[in-house]
Amino acid sequence: MERKLASLLVLALLVSTACGSGARPPGSASPGGTSAPAGTGGDGAIGLALAHVPRASASPADAAEAATAINAFGLDVFRRVGAAGGNVVISPASIALALAMARAGARGETATQMDTVLRSVGSDDRAAGINALAQALEGVNGAFKDAAGDDLQVTLRIANAPFAQEGVTWKAAFLEALAARFAAGLRLVDYSSDPESARRLINGWVSDRTEQRIPELLANGVLDNLTRLVLVNAIYLKAPWLNPFEEGQTRPGPFLRADGSTVEAQMMSLHAALPYATGEGWRAVQLPYVGDSLALTVIVPDQLTAFEKGLTPEALEAIVESLAPTQVRLAFPRFGMETQADLAGTLQALGMPLAFDPDRADFSGMTDQERLSISSVIHQANIDVDEKGTEAAAATAVVMRTTAAPAEPVALQVDRPFLFALRDTRTGAILFLGRVSDPTTR
Repeated sequence: MERKLASLLVLALLVSTACGSGARPPGSASPGGTSAPAGTGGDGAIGLALAHVPRASASPADAAEAATAINAFGLDVFRRVGAAGGNVVISPASIALALAMARAGARGETATQMDTVLRSVGSDDRAAGINALAQALEGVNGAFKDAAGDDLQVTLRIANAPFAQEGVTWKAAFLEALAARFAAGLRLVDYSSDPESARRLINGWVSDRTEQRIPELLANGVLDNLTRLVLVNAIYLKAPWLNPFEEGQTRPGPFLRADGSTVEAQMMSLHAALPYATGEGWRAVQLPYVGDSLALTVIVPDQLTAFEKGLTPEALEAIVESLAPTQVRLAFPRFGMETQADLAGTLQALGMPLAFDPDRADFSGMTDQERLSISSVIHQANIDVDEKGTEAAAATAVVMRTTAAPAEPVALQVDRPFLFALRDTRTGAILFLGRVSDPTTR
């Protein structure tokens, strides 16, 4: 039985080099001590500063609490990023994970504002939640059988990597939080003398972990010689449907856009028992992936704009809970899209302006050597949905600078703008959330 949706998400497998390894690299921090950074030059191997503390224990209750918080935060971000209309996709999990790493070093009113916006995700009091959700999601990967009995592979890769300025002394408590909560150690680079080289290293790291779906997260000019820390999360997902669409049945069909115009989309066809529900002003269907740990929940509102305005975490949870097995004859558009955004303005408007204020931001939990503030929160997400399944990726970089069932099948024609939420069905965490206004454009 599915857990309650809780709200939006946090995709946190926390796959990264960090705690638990045997030998310490030169310049790494010892438990309880401060870091003694050792850097690297050019594009070679990257030095590490890390605390050797074990990964924290986890509980299902902590995971569910984190999912609830991230889902609510994700809906807030989605409404603002999608306010201009059109196609949009974000990864609330990726955004929350990257910001939670920054929250580990925030203090005072800066921390209070971040806790309000993030629903306390990443706070010291609720630090166990992200780690617990990460461990709950680790079981998603593996080989599973689809409805025809064929073996198919689900891949869910999540990695966290803070890239820090070499030569800066980072506090032991911050290093320990990164290790225990995110399984991450500081990768040491040199922004001061060569920010472009650091940018290439970070982009290369993201590209490798997203199967080249996000080859350049950080554009030219995002980093400069005042950059001191870039906190990066990357997510990659490839999951086949439990009930794949038959490619030979895909046909061109009309899709009614929000402005009343019509485009011709490639409509896939499926006739199967699927979780389905209908309510006042909406219809919904859920498409499971092999393994039954992930699913794509599709909601087709009669009036998209009005529905989005009233979509709360509780309303979304109620829709998911109302889904029941039903014979469905489904027509669904093949689509792919990508969204890129700097979320700095969005996050300030949601209630955490202090983190971006060079004069008042308090990240003294990271280092006393320099005053840091957030300059950018760069987010990129993309998703492709076809007859076989879904492939998607997301990455977020927090850039910090110094200051100085019925007998007859129902028919559902998804031929108008719709929302989708790619969810972990056990915790309710939403990994990707989006809107398709026109499936023929990216």
